[in-house]
Amino acid sequence: MTQQGTLYGIGVGPGDPELLTLKAIRILGRTRHIFASSSSKNSFSLAESILRPHLSPGVEVARLRFPMTSDNERLQRAWTENAECLLERLDQGQDVALVTLGDPLLYSTFGYVLRTVQNLRPTQPVRIVPGVTSFQQAAALTGTILAEANEALHILPGTMPPDELDNELASPGNHVVLKAYRNFSTIRASLAQRNLTRDTVFASRIGLADEHIQRGLEGIPDTPNYLSLLLVKPTKK
Repeated sequence: MTQQGTLYGIGVGPGDPELLTLKAIRILGRTRHIFASSSSKNSFSLAESILRPHLSPGVEVARLRFPMTSDNERLQRAWTENAECLLERLDQGQDVALVTLGDPLLYSTFGYVLRTVQNLRPTQPVRIVPGVTSFQQAAALTGTILAEANEALHILPGTMPPDELDNELASPGNHVVLKAYRNFSTIRASLAQRNLTRDTVFASRIGLADEHIQRGLEGIPDTPNYLSLLLVKPTKK
């Protein structure tokens, strides 16, 4: 009986290829089958472009396409089809790496694929290599302390319903708002009510050629880039 291959979930960080961990590079260097998730609307994968400098010439990276939709039936079908694609190689005893932006277990497509693979094949060996998140890099680039002492750090998706997001932003502590593109005008208004816009860090496309970072929300368009985030930290008195 052929021994099952190992599925590796590898975080490649937010954009800078130098932020991949040594472990990620080592595993990618010895894995024959490398997959990167991408939107079904796009002909490219940002995760693939980030890891490409670390791959030997000629190494192919296949893409798993996922629809950008809230249609649960379409999503379930895509997760199942892509999980079966991975299992086809894993069942042949071949290791497979699925790379993802940031960290594999934080608002990542990998989480859905992982759950589906485990449902289809409960005994499937899986190893996960964490990656640097966009908000960690944004904090590093701006010298923003994410949390200290007894402070809480809340990590929120900007795609939450606006009223729920407003309630979360009212809670004590510091906040990270990821995917801060869809409801940005509402988020900005919510922060303005709490006098937080001046010191909030806005960061977009971290680690990429057109990276943009600023402190304060003045001049930011109401519909910023998809890869945008906010670091919200009340000024200490």
